[in-house]
Amino acid sequence: MTSSHVRGHGSAVPPLRFVLPAAVLALLALCGLCLGTPVIAPHHLPAVLADHASLEYVVLWELRLPRLLLGLLGGAAVAVAGLLLQEALRNPLAVPELLGVSSGAAVAVAACVIWALPVSPSLHPLVGLAGAAAGGGITLAAARTARTAGGVLLIGSAVTAAIQALLLAIMATADRLQYDLLFRYLVGSLNGILWEQVSRTLPWLVLAVPLVVLAVPALGLLRLGDEAATSLGAGVTAARTGVLAVAALLVGAVTGPCGPIAWVGFVAPLLARRIRPDGDARSWTCWTAVLGATITVAADQVARLALAPVETPLGAWTVLIGVLAGTALLRRGAR
Repeated sequence: MTSSHVRGHGSAVPPLRFVLPAAVLALLALCGLCLGTPVIAPHHLPAVLADHASLEYVVLWELRLPRLLLGLLGGAAVAVAGLLLQEALRNPLAVPELLGVSSGAAVAVAACVIWALPVSPSLHPLVGLAGAAAGGGITLAAARTARTAGGVLLIGSAVTAAIQALLLAIMATADRLQYDLLFRYLVGSLNGILWEQVSRTLPWLVLAVPLVVLAVPALGLLRLGDEAATSLGAGVTAARTGVLAVAALLVGAVTGPCGPIAWVGFVAPLLARRIRPDGDARSWTCWTAVLGATITVAADQVARLALAPVETPLGAWTVLIGVLAGTALLRRGAR
């Protein structure tokens, strides 16, 4: 056997850095289906799904599976939105929370709960999605006046601060019970996610997939800088606005049913670049989606099981993971 055959055979074996994230995600997904009350052994999952009359089937099919699915899709969507923002604005600190989308969704749901608007609780995910679209629309409209990537980031921060001030003003009129109802949503939680919420979120995420594919080539131009991209004949403002719109759709679709999932859109792209330092926006998008789903599902397992039977908010753990991992990555990058 020649050395060329050896090299060809060796290159067919995927490196550990490619296999490990996928294996970790699969293990976390299995834990999400099996762990909890009641515990279901992995080899019993097919039998449980076949027995529609059992309690285990109700827990697995009606509670754990939709929660896991939305955690996977939601984490991937928020992470990809973070990558789009960071690449479009050429700033690793650009995060989805600066779009005004998460805050817009929170304001819409808070107004329904606190002011007792005639909206069924089952429709709150749709209300959150509408608020997210409104918040993202305001940011996009204001960002069209920005001439630089830094200007867009500052405008997004200002819009987010204004929406959060409105949220505080609305919550100032709430009573104790309303505070309790809103707390988990505002922090971010997958508790209580059913197939109904998944069915309302899935079409928006399916719509976003081709839009992300179309937005990726624009990231290559925006990475060159505004002056270089303009000299090549590219419409920098239009390209950046389009990328921001796709990111707003991704974040809004997730924020509607389960609230803001903070920091996943910050740390997942950083990890993707560490895994593929020689990659481009296309390869980073795939890795960011996998890592975002992994972080979200891992945080949700901790939220469910760490203080069982009490469930802690998902957003608290994603913030903790994001702060620790993001700080470590940025410090290593600086060195």
